[in-house]
Amino acid sequence: MSYLLENKVSLITGSTRGLGLGIAECLADGGSKIALNYHGNREVAEQAREKLQAKGAHVMLIRADVTDKFQVSSMVEAVEEKWGSVDILVPNATGPQPQKPIEEYDADFYREMYEFFVLSPFLLTQSALPGMKKRKWGRIINITSEVYHASVPQFTAYVAAKGGQIGWSRSLSVELASSGITVNTVAPGWIPTDRHINDPQEDKDAYLHTIPMGRWGTAEDVGSAVRFFASDEAGFITGQTLCVNGGRTPW
Repeated sequence: MSYLLENKVSLITGSTRGLGLGIAECLADGGSKIALNYHGNREVAEQAREKLQAKGAHVMLIRADVTDKFQVSSMVEAVEEKWGSVDILVPNATGPQPQKPIEEYDADFYREMYEFFVLSPFLLTQSALPGMKKRKWGRIINITSEVYHASVPQFTAYVAAKGGQIGWSRSLSVELASSGITVNTVAPGWIPTDRHINDPQEDKDAYLHTIPMGRWGTAEDVGSAVRFFASDEAGFITGQTLCVNGGRTPW
């Protein structure tokens, strides 16, 4: 079994760096065409596209705010116009993730977390769903986090939104099962990427000590899990969460 994705089209949000780019690379390695999404840094986005194209992948690059209904709709339409479908949808984009006591959060930040992790997957799915239903085939793979399972303190806004994303995915998986569409989630642990470059070394050392496998996870580890869920081999698996964290949450 090789989890091939030939003739499939993948749209991954927040995919021009970090985990998102790692996911895009793994799906491209499986033969999928790749729609990269970004919102801010065009230069970084172009570098990501060039990296995938150098490996022989078919790539398109789309700028869109994934919390904006009209931009999301336009993005999906652009992919469908170029390649005819969005077969594999991976909501991955994220915003700031500060850890602080509950007293220091405000309602606006809670809303921002909701918009990234519940509203955005909803908007993306609504836009891509007609094509998936027409073809009786689709994969929706939400990138969540171990924080929901590990009950991380001083992270309530992020944990609440990720819990909502997992619950939403489970409900949707049952709703779409008869349409040949699976909905699963991949929940990474703390995997250092460029966004973590300024994190305190003592925090990194302490976390690494809690990983039973004794090593850091990589973007490829996460991408491989996504590629599995995207494959035909995973066609009878839906509504599940796969924690990619070296054994930190074995329950």
